[in-house]
Amino acid sequence: MMWLKWFPWRYVVRHAARSHGFIDPIALLASLHRFAQPSEVGEPIELLRAGVVLHARGLINSRIIQHNLDWLWPYWVERQFDPGDDAFIPRAFSITHINLSHRNWTAVGVPDFSELPLVDPRGLVTPFWDGWSLDYWIVTDDHRRLLPSRLKCVTQRLDYAQGLAVQTEMAQQDLLLHSRVQVQMQSGIPQCLLDIRAEAGGGGWLVLSLRPYNPEGISFVHDLALARDRKGWTVNGEQQVLFSDPVERHHISRYRRGDVLLHLDDPKEEEKGECRVGMLTGAALFRIQPGKPRMLSVNIPLDHHRTNHPVHVVSWERSLEGHCALRIPDQRLQYLYDVALRTVILHSPDEVYPGPFTYKRFWFRDAAFIIYGLLCSGLIDRAERALHLFSKRQTRAGYFLSQEGEWDSNGEALWIFCRFCEMTGRPPHSDWLDSIRRGARWIVRKRTDEEKESLHAGLLPAGFSAEHLGPNDYYYWDDFWGVAGLQAASRLMHRAGDSKASAIFAEEADFFLGAIERSLRQVALRLHQEVLPASPYRRLDAGAIGSLVIGYPLQLCGPQDPRLLNTVEFLVGNCMVQGGFFQDMIHSGINAYLTLHMAQVLLRAGDPRYLELMQTVAGLASPTGQWPEAIHPRTLGGCMGDGQHSWAAAEWILMIRNCFVREEGDGLILGAGVAPQWLEGQESLSFGPAPTSFGTIVVSMERVQEGPGKKVLVSWQGEWHGEVPPIELRLPGFVARSVSAGEQSIEMEREPSA
Repeated sequence: MMWLKWFPWRYVVRHAARSHGFIDPIALLASLHRFAQPSEVGEPIELLRAGVVLHARGLINSRIIQHNLDWLWPYWVERQFDPGDDAFIPRAFSITHINLSHRNWTAVGVPDFSELPLVDPRGLVTPFWDGWSLDYWIVTDDHRRLLPSRLKCVTQRLDYAQGLAVQTEMAQQDLLLHSRVQVQMQSGIPQCLLDIRAEAGGGGWLVLSLRPYNPEGISFVHDLALARDRKGWTVNGEQQVLFSDPVERHHISRYRRGDVLLHLDDPKEEEKGECRVGMLTGAALFRIQPGKPRMLSVNIPLDHHRTNHPVHVVSWERSLEGHCALRIPDQRLQYLYDVALRTVILHSPDEVYPGPFTYKRFWFRDAAFIIYGLLCSGLIDRAERALHLFSKRQTRAGYFLSQEGEWDSNGEALWIFCRFCEMTGRPPHSDWLDSIRRGARWIVRKRTDEEKESLHAGLLPAGFSAEHLGPNDYYYWDDFWGVAGLQAASRLMHRAGDSKASAIFAEEADFFLGAIERSLRQVALRLHQEVLPASPYRRLDAGAIGSLVIGYPLQLCGPQDPRLLNTVEFLVGNCMVQGGFFQDMIHSGINAYLTLHMAQVLLRAGDPRYLELMQTVAGLASPTGQWPEAIHPRTLGGCMGDGQHSWAAAEWILMIRNCFVREEGDGLILGAGVAPQWLEGQESLSFGPAPTSFGTIVVSMERVQEGPGKKVLVSWQGEWHGEVPPIELRLPGFVARSVSAGEQSIEMEREPSA
């Protein structure tokens, strides 16, 4: 194979392209690379692979959907292909057709089981990852139809009273449809359960239909067979769909004949069928008597051999044992907190991942925030289990690798290791120590030469940012994480009794932070203001959102640092849409979790605008309490990433936590983000038990006096790792108080001007 090294590939590729009238790809790539800083990795192969898969489906979508618009398509297609809708996207020169307007779905499941069936905003059920779907309709005897994906309005909610279930209700005149989707264990196998209730005043049919698509687009169905007892399907020769009642009428249609929706009145039935194209549709019909509800239960076994993990699940009750509970009178915010807890549990079966579909994979970046959310929720064992898996992704050189070319991962891994040990009061596990040492040394080795006279001297190399801050560059986001990682390694080594390594890593962290400070001073001269751009070579733009990490969550600077606050002011003044942070770069949508990063910085600075941002994010949540990665400013549906983003859920938990309990320096601040309106009624507030670096605390608040001189009693109980930490009470609108030794409650008085 030595000839591969000298064979003139560039010449051959150029000649082949030009001879067929194509642009020279070598010259094109060279031009593209000039827009980025030189880097050892152009774009991570993992992202390229994911992009190819996404656009491959988009290419299939473009070949099928637009030429068959008489089919019934999922909700996003019905909206995105409607020229009268805000979601409409002209197809013109687009090679691929991708869901860019309603990337919204909600996963159901059971803790510690990785198969997560999806439910879309109109109740479409996708039982298996990237698989086919089930839809359900009503067709009446007088030829009226209730088709959920074509309805403008439905009612949908996530019910977590018992397990986790998505309920969808639809109505059209006298036609009513209600569905409930959940996962339950039956005979030792998790089952996706779809319960349907249908009503039609004049009588008709409940139709359960097999659909060759999901919320991303086409997913092939090649064959379908009805069971002999007419109480189930076998799909693609493998998956089972079981009905509570026998089918009364049954139809199948292949691609060339069109959607089965067009053939529901055919006199002849088919009990089995095959479609070479993979666009087979099926319909099982169940009679609805006039004025009587028709019930149907559908079971889809989620066989354990379809996953990479054995079937080992625990109950929701056990998974939530000891969790940090919230009680506030704002029912919307309460609902979002309770749902967020279940979302992070659902997405941490062992490793954690940021979504159930598009992002059902691992990144250290997302994992750091999600595990931090688990820690702050009191879900310690679940967080610890995920941390134990980190070393499996570490290279011999010490690089915590989730994808190549991202230099933030080592800092994130070390930081979250340290947060675990500090919040639990434990030393690092013995089998973590080697990973921690090697991870810290990697950061030290990876830094560029400090002797160079450049804006990036001593920083980490230029790299690709999956936070979509722009082309390869020397991102401060990476550097701040690197400093935090070295500081964390120093503290971890101190806890482990290795004072020598602790001192070395602390010194290296100081050197690194010094290099960043030198760079920022030069940037201030270049930009004529003290700010934190995305990199030393960038002007202020939306990418500066990444640099806020210096304040939240890393606290590498004080809450009033002018560079931090000036950057937030720029973002507030230039990068907001409908009250939320709009990430122009790639996302091109309102980003919930980055909006909360801004809110955290403002909360820490004592700026009341944090509450406006929180309310905006709450308003952007879906009816099931979920946030997609980025939100379309017109449709308010997802336009980027996964439709259920567990990083966003973790950020909501962290936001609520810091409103009640925030760590600052060597002490705790209580109540700094408690909204004044939460204290207007008679209900008491409470939060906890909340883990902190000093121990676990439960905080409660209640009104004790009415009128202008209204007082609020703030009480707390702590189980501390050591001595009681300094505690300050900073309830908005009330006189701040420092806690004296031995106090566990204080009556807060209104500020004179409040």
